[in-house]
Amino acid sequence: MDFEEQITTGLLAPTQEFIASVKVFPLIPYLKKDVINTIDSPLSWEQLTASDINFAVVRPLVLKYARLRNMAIVYACMVVRSYFLTQSASDLAHSSILHSRATLCEIIALKLLSHFAASQIQLVAVLTTPWNPLSGAPTDVVQEVKEALGGEECMENAQSAIEMAIATKAKAFVASPIVQSIVNDMYTGRIFFTITANRSIVADNYKQRAIEVYDVRKAPFLDHYRLRVPRYSGILHFMKLAILLLVFVAFLQSEDTTYISFWEGVFLVFAVAFSLQEYTSTREHGWQIYISNVWNAFDTSFVVIFFIYLGLRIKGLILHDNDTSQLAFDILACAACVLVPRLAFYAIANNVVILALRAMISEFLFFICIAVTCFSGLLLTLYTVSHGRWSPGSIAWLIVEVWFGGAYLSLSQARSFHPVLGPILMTCFAALANTLLLTILISILSNTAARIDANATQEYLFQRTIATIEGGKSDALFSYQPPFNILAFLILKPASYIVSPRRLHSANVFLIKLTSFPILIVIALYERRLATWENASQSGRDRIYPRYQNVPRQIRNMPVVEYLFGSQAADLYDVIFEVEDSRDFNLFNEIDNEEPSRLSPMAPSTAPATASTPGQPSLLVEDRRSRSPSRNRKISMLTPLEEMSSTAEVLSLETTTPITRLFSRRPTIPSLRVDNLGAAQLNSEGGLQRLQSLLEECRELPVTRIRDEMKELQGRQARIETLLQKLTGSLASDTLSNTPAHTTKS
Repeated sequence: MDFEEQITTGLLAPTQEFIASVKVFPLIPYLKKDVINTIDSPLSWEQLTASDINFAVVRPLVLKYARLRNMAIVYACMVVRSYFLTQSASDLAHSSILHSRATLCEIIALKLLSHFAASQIQLVAVLTTPWNPLSGAPTDVVQEVKEALGGEECMENAQSAIEMAIATKAKAFVASPIVQSIVNDMYTGRIFFTITANRSIVADNYKQRAIEVYDVRKAPFLDHYRLRVPRYSGILHFMKLAILLLVFVAFLQSEDTTYISFWEGVFLVFAVAFSLQEYTSTREHGWQIYISNVWNAFDTSFVVIFFIYLGLRIKGLILHDNDTSQLAFDILACAACVLVPRLAFYAIANNVVILALRAMISEFLFFICIAVTCFSGLLLTLYTVSHGRWSPGSIAWLIVEVWFGGAYLSLSQARSFHPVLGPILMTCFAALANTLLLTILISILSNTAARIDANATQEYLFQRTIATIEGGKSDALFSYQPPFNILAFLILKPASYIVSPRRLHSANVFLIKLTSFPILIVIALYERRLATWENASQSGRDRIYPRYQNVPRQIRNMPVVEYLFGSQAADLYDVIFEVEDSRDFNLFNEIDNEEPSRLSPMAPSTAPATASTPGQPSLLVEDRRSRSPSRNRKISMLTPLEEMSSTAEVLSLETTTPITRLFSRRPTIPSLRVDNLGAAQLNSEGGLQRLQSLLEECRELPVTRIRDEMKELQGRQARIETLLQKLTGSLASDTLSNTPAHTTKS
């Protein structure tokens, strides 16, 4: 059963049987082949979206695959895009062409998505349904993939189209209005969906809720699914970070190397719960999507610092080494550099500098790694020529000082390495580091900031989409707030191996409502009270408005009163569009009736036509406007797919050329009729002048010009034939006159 048929039968989301029946794998090689055959030169986004290339290249591909009505086509486009991006990173010779092909896949996916926009639920399903790339693949292909991956676990890697767009950094696709309309509805909770858990720690897939539009009047009072709404989960995550920071500060103020204090124990519980939540997030969506979020990089840094502290702290307690415990506290104090900005960035999350910060940090770290690799040779040289007078750590710190501007202090130590080679090496390094490397680093960071500034809207919408998709996780642990997720993990993880999925689901729902009872009450009261206020304000205005109309005009025109109740002009405009009238005012019919009178100086009469009397000339000229049927032809620039759905529609284009327009449209001659009373008018001077002007206009029509040209061509042809006859006659007479003379001589 097609997905459109499911909507008509009352099902709001595609069933698991329907998802399993969708063929995904055949789309991938077809898309790859078509894109390779289409793009063979590097083209930018602006060139690919230009009108000429769009009509000649993009549109035929979109029409070809839109006929399939396959919900996985957008996902397949993103899979092919990931292939071309991977190839462009390894094949530098054809990197620009491969990147253009990846861009074309993104454009095709964006245009194909609009074919599913007739239904909002269908659009959500296309974007959020996890697809298996091997669905519909032949058995030998599945076996070959299984042997290449080394097992079946790697084959169960179902992802949705929007997850693939995030993984391939298709920011134009993600930031498009059609995608953001769905993202906004999912962020605010108007549309609810859950993703089936495939890699979750505790998977609760017993009762999967279909994609549905949330109605607060029909929902239960304590709806535990509202904890996964991205708007509420973001607020709860902010509260968790605030509590973690307060506990962290209290712990640093009461640290003790000999034993674990109360605040240290509380901090350990919250930190372990926070780390478990972050690990669950990376397990659910994968590291590539997780690290694409700017804020997750800060959270990961805190988790790394915490585990370093935890390892050193356990070692110090076991060995009774206070120095190791003190080192653990010192390392943990560095986490304040992560937690405080992470909490502060909530207030300025939309700033361009914050959006560019992650890209600038990644570029900086990449450049530093390259520089360290290059300067390791200098470190080895200086260590060798110093003959043990300098340690590798001291030389490395000296190189860092020279690199970041301390050359005037470090060059004095050059002779201590070697009296001749030392000054030469240090001088060359100082010149290279201060003039070249720092200039390149500043240029890279400036270009990164400028690029992010130019595409700030796309970057912001991209990050917002990542946060929204992360809120739709189906792992059971995401519904628990730290530190209760540790309790749920200790209870539900062992129970998942023992009890049935139904009992596991019941236990999960009970624990969620028990641990999040106050939060669920606040959310329920907020949503119901907000809806009540909106209804009350609307009904209150409806009750007050009739009384407001009875107020004198002088009071109604007062600025304050007009601001509170609205102006009369605004009310008038609103009412105009609310009034529905099905009457036909015949606006364009009047224009059509007046059209003949505009073409001729004699307005035709509206009376019925009468037969002309004998002896009087009948000047009835009928308007014979024949419209030839438009010839449609199927446009198929590429080879169609072998399998098409039963609901495929044949798309055609109406082709017209100047020649077809000339011979398909006949000239319109205004209709003239003369009734019984018009004979006298024709005898008058005015009637003859009007008739003469009409005939002059008719001569200017294309038919008259063509007839005159044909007569002229016929005359030329007759003159040419006459000349040819004269020439052939003269030649024949000369031949006859010369023949007897030769005969006599012979």
